[in-house]
Amino acid sequence: QVQLVESGGGSVQAGGSLRLSCAYSGFMHNDYCMGWFRQAPGNERERVATIDDDGYTNYADSVKGRFTISQDNAKNTLYLQMNSLKPDDSAMYYCAYARGWCAGFGQWGQGTQVTVSS
Repeated sequence: QVQLVESGGGSVQAGGSLRLSCAYSGFMHNDYCMGWFRQAPGNERERVATIDDDGYTNYADSVKGRFTISQDNAKNTLYLQMNSLKPDDSAMYYCAYARGWCAGFGQWGQGTQVTVSS
């Protein structure tokens, strides 16, 4: 299975930017989906963005136009570029892997904290 390790989180001022990274290793199926999720205290886990093996992306309405998900297979790394950050973006961010469709994510990283101050 795929192992995932997130990094790049931190504290930024509202309007700032952060770039999260997710290093992955292990066997990758021909058809797969990778995604970024986030969870703030008291809130349910939210799917932020996904990208499949064809490069097709999908974003939550709350981040559309501000966040960009991308993948560099040569570096075995998934990225989440976050611009125009808002305090509501503060959460623990996780990357995850699913075989086939972007559902049933079975492999998760340990998470990286993002804090946006006003």
